[in-house]
Amino acid sequence: MLTLAFDTSSKTAAVALLQDDVILYDAIINIDLNHSEVLLPAIDQACLQTRIKISEIDLFACTIGPGSFTGLRIGVSTLKGLMLATGKPAVGISSLAALALNAGKSSKIICSAMDAGRGQVYTAFYRYNENGLLDQIGTDKAVNPREIIHNPEQEMIFVGDGAIKYAGIISNTKTKKINIASAAQQYIRASSVGILGREKYNRNELLNTETFVPVYLRSADAHVKKALFGN
Repeated sequence: MLTLAFDTSSKTAAVALLQDDVILYDAIINIDLNHSEVLLPAIDQACLQTRIKISEIDLFACTIGPGSFTGLRIGVSTLKGLMLATGKPAVGISSLAALALNAGKSSKIICSAMDAGRGQVYTAFYRYNENGLLDQIGTDKAVNPREIIHNPEQEMIFVGDGAIKYAGIISNTKTKKINIASAAQQYIRASSVGILGREKYNRNELLNTETFVPVYLRSADAHVKKALFGN
């Protein structure tokens, strides 16, 4: 199965192509351009480098949130366009779940922490089960980094740009069982989106083009500003 996967949920964009679980192409684009300017050219480049046509793709996988409001809209719009143009199935992946894969297979609790702006982080907790699959603990949340709940009896690893940005706060606890993943692991890889996408496909958790929407977790910044300042 050929899977095209991409992510636009944060300041970076990412595109990957996978043949089953084999990664054929995996790129992160970290330049100061709008995702609308880089995503389609990045997909074209991936297809060019691998000599794969869009019509040959069997499955599309895209992060659908939480994350950047504008970025998520661009990703979702692109995904819907590809679904309609090709008639191929697609799956939506949590950006926090994809980020958790950066921590690698571990017995530790993994906390994905994405910078959400306004002094908050998007967070979710995960652990690997006996089958080597990632299970989520609890729900996705948008919280102040000081409000992240730590289990002092359980070793934890924090991963993501939110973990890097607020490392001082996260590490300032009485427990010494807190680890912060390196800065090199802070960005979502589209290959992770593709790997999780195949798992969802195998469970038949497919998206409906007409009904699926991004997962925002909170109101858009513009709505908050309007409520506060009346313009």
